Formats: sequence, structure tokens, C-alpha cells
Amino acid sequence: MSAQHAHLPPGIEVITTLPEAAGLIPDGSEARSVRVTLPPGDPGAPPHRHPGPLFGYVTEGEILFELEGQLPRVLKAGDAVFEPGGDVVHYQGANNLADAQSQLVVTMFAPPGTPLLTVLSAEEIAERRHLRAGAVRP
Repeated sequence: MSAQHAHLPPGIEVITTLPEAAGLIPDGSEARSVRVTLPPGDPGAPPHRHPGPLFGYVTEGEILFELEGQLPRVLKAGDAVFEPGGDVVHYQGANNLADAQSQLVVTMFAPPGTPLLTVLSAEEIAERRHLRAGAVRP
């Protein structure tokens, strides 16, 4: 525990901080708290993007998580997650468990009235293929 958090009462723990995240929040944004619950083996939403950054925490199970430019990774209960939003594509957010549900809670910062997510067309996914980590380059 860092010295700045040593004064916290018992039972309160800072999991992670992202000082650079504040600069990514669009002016005039609202905060939205969202719980995502995935049944066993659920593939999650198709490739999409969010209108602003989100920061969250896996509360249960395991999530197979992939953002554009990053290799897929498994987030387990207790792990924090961050997405910058905007133009960055969220490729995977699947339940990595075949026999149990998984869940995460996130807070998203986005302009009022914008959708939580926008699903990409097959054409846009193909156009951005070169930006995906591990993609085969021509």
C-alpha cells in the first residue's frame, strides 16, 4: 500500500489508479455505472467501440478481453479494466468460463445521449484488421 493510502480505514482498498484517464474524458460527459453479466460461455458483444473511456472491475468469474492493438488476455475476479473509448475497438469481452457466469462493473464517461456502444460493420472490421494485435501484416 502506498503512503498516500495508508490512512484509509480497515476494509477500504485502492485496487488501481489511472492518473492519465482524466484527460480522456470528453467535456460535458456524464458518468454511467454499468453491470455486465455474462452467462456461461457467452461470447459477449460483437466488436464495438464506446463513446468515452470506461474504468471497471471484474466482480465474478473470468472475462476474455481484447482491445484494438492489444493481445487478448484473461481478466479474473479482482482485476481492473480500462478502455480509452473513442476510436479504439473493443474486440472481445467474453465469458472465459463454460460452467459459471462472469460479471464486471464499469463506470463509463460519455456525452449525454450517446449509446453505450456502437457495433462495427463487417466492412469496418476488415478495414481495421491491420490494427489488431497479432494481425498478419501483408
